[in-house]
Amino acid sequence: MDRNQQVWAAVAPPRPATPGERRAPERERTTTTPPPLRPEPERRPAPVEREHVGGNMPATENIRVALQGLAANKMRAALTMLGIIIGVAAVIAMIALGEGARERTLAQIQSLGTNLLLVEPERSRIGAVRGAAGSWNRMKLEDLEAVTPESAPSVQAVSPEMRRTAQIKAGNQNTSTEVFGVWANWPQIRNYKIAQGRFFTPEEVKKRAKVVILGASVYDQLFPDGQNPVGRLIRVNNIGIRCIGVFAPKGQSGNMNNDDMVAVPATTAQKRIFSWLPVRSFCASAVSEEKMGQAAQEIDELFRKRYRVKPGDPSTIIIRNQSEVAEFAEESQNTFTALLAGIAGVSLLVGGIGIMNIMLVSVTERTREIGVRKAIGAKRRDILLQFLIEAVVLSILGGIIGIGLGIGIATLLPRLSEESATVITLAPMILAFGFSAAVGIFFGFYPAQKAARLDPIVALRYE
Repeated sequence: MDRNQQVWAAVAPPRPATPGERRAPERERTTTTPPPLRPEPERRPAPVEREHVGGNMPATENIRVALQGLAANKMRAALTMLGIIIGVAAVIAMIALGEGARERTLAQIQSLGTNLLLVEPERSRIGAVRGAAGSWNRMKLEDLEAVTPESAPSVQAVSPEMRRTAQIKAGNQNTSTEVFGVWANWPQIRNYKIAQGRFFTPEEVKKRAKVVILGASVYDQLFPDGQNPVGRLIRVNNIGIRCIGVFAPKGQSGNMNNDDMVAVPATTAQKRIFSWLPVRSFCASAVSEEKMGQAAQEIDELFRKRYRVKPGDPSTIIIRNQSEVAEFAEESQNTFTALLAGIAGVSLLVGGIGIMNIMLVSVTERTREIGVRKAIGAKRRDILLQFLIEAVVLSILGGIIGIGLGIGIATLLPRLSEESATVITLAPMILAFGFSAAVGIFFGFYPAQKAARLDPIVALRYE
């Protein structure tokens, strides 16, 4: 029995015996004072669980509090985002401008011929003295005629390019331009198209026919009213020549205007128009882009054999690969694009510093608010997330607006200037947006950490 029952048995009167029950003899009762009872420990009610304001605060609540903080200072938030907006827009517009310039340059190079090889004579050598570039003038048309499918199977076609500046006249109009003495397959090698009339034939080359094809710029200068020049008499270097065609516009390649020229048969230029015109260069096309290196090697070996160049001695010709020129131009444009992007990226960095500055000011202004939140149970993590979310929201919104502004600028530039070309791609947008978000996290972390470490007592007493 428990302690209460023992106490009751000691003080209670004896119970009368029932019939048949043997009763034990009564003993002398002694009155004793029971020991005092120990009070049972007071049972306090379980504490009522209240909503936890600290580390378990939902992410949506942190975002809501952060947005409320930004909405309280709309103008300051907008000015803070301005640095990110300008930086992102500058990155996208500059990269689009650089990509446009790169593609335009490559298109101009490719317009000269996709499988083009340009061959020029080397410097002349007298003993140990070397002459100027291209001073070796022993190249002849017979050397080019020796480039056949048997001697150079990787070469598809070859044509001389004998050029000299001359005066061109048509009626009362005249202009000074460059005269090209070429073969009949030259338009295919150089990728020229005929807009009016035709090009001369191999038979006309052999007969030294007095025929000429005008470049687009020369045609515009000699026939400003748009008359049909086919069949008209044109005077080239004061020699009367019949016009049989006009080239389609081709545009400019670097500093060279491909439309400011006229083409005549090589034999006509060498024997009838000019008194003496050496073969200073020629062009060739390979059977494919993969065979360009092999075609250049075959041409070099052929000239070494014809001019008895000893093994190990320098070649008599210089061969330039058009694909190498395109690769060099592409590398240059890529460097230019990276430079533009780097310059624009500096503005993003400045925008990040602006975010950091404003967030530090915001922490100082809201010190009492931070103290109140900590006093009612907010944890460091909640304060840290609040200010970090504010910084990230500023940078992300600035990045989104900057992307739209950058696309608008890149679209508008070609309309303002015909010489400007832009190419808008997705990669710069992703790069700029990701960088802006990273800037917000990086530059917003220190102010957020400073706010999280504030002592609540000191914060509440802050004025």
